Amino acid sequence: MAGIRTGLPLPSVGETVAQLVVYLLVDDYLGYWIHRLLHAKWGYDNIHRVHHEYTAPIAFAAPYGHWSDVLILGAPSLVGPSIVPCHMTTLWLWLVIRQIEAIDTHSGFKFPFNPTNYIPFYGGAEYHDYHHFVGEHSQSNFSSLFTFCDYLHGTDKGYRYHMANLVKV
Repeated sequence: MAGIRTGLPLPSVGETVAQLVVYLLVDDYLGYWIHRLLHAKWGYDNIHRVHHEYTAPIAFAAPYGHWSDVLILGAPSLVGPSIVPCHMTTLWLWLVIRQIEAIDTHSGFKFPFNPTNYIPFYGGAEYHDYHHFVGEHSQSNFSSLFTFCDYLHGTDKGYRYHMANLVKV
């Protein structure tokens, strides 16, 4: 019904990469706005605050949250495959990549040989750590993957100010 293929032939590498790029961009854009809405008073108090019990994230904090928070923030990951249907193997790869990315951004570590260090505009653990560090009052760093939505909407100003002050010290 969703157009997901299961038979042969398997998708080419080019097709898979193109679909994953679309999925990353769609997920990041929708995830940014949904995450930002969850930081509004009602969303934070009733749903998202459970996830922010971890002010210094660990990998376990990625899926930790209110059941509706997990569903709401997980939904954007399925929008891309709904818009641009793929082969089942690409869907599995996408879901694995998305989970690894969520664990990475909540790990609390900036690993020196992490392949994500070479992805332009990727936020990573350091970027998302600031979001948890500020906690309830966080109105910054809502993007889960890339930093351009935060930059375009000015929701990374606190983080940039914080990082500039760390450099001065």
